[in-house]
Amino acid sequence: MDRVKIIKWLALALLGGTIVYVVWQWSHWRALGEAGSAYAARITCSCRYVQERSAESCTRDIEEDGSLVSMTEVPDEKAIIGSVPLLGRAKAQFRPGYGCVMRPE
Repeated sequence: MDRVKIIKWLALALLGGTIVYVVWQWSHWRALGEAGSAYAARITCSCRYVQERSAESCTRDIEEDGSLVSMTEVPDEKAIIGSVPLLGRAKAQFRPGYGCVMRPE
């Protein structure tokens, strides 16, 4: 019985430590998700609308750095939305004379 109690307390301590760690790191992870989303959206927007390359060609530009970022193209707005699930979302839109600029999402 003693051994079972010790295992339960250790499991509870491990769970509590994990929760504290996630809460402590959440803002850092969120900042990385937002920065990654913005980077990928901006690079992909420039590729698609400034260089006028194909979508398949543009995915290779962020393949290594943006593996967690999912991209959505909005052709009628000439915009790209990058997002990392639960962590960040950003939109880059092509503007003639300015290139691709970040827009509030």
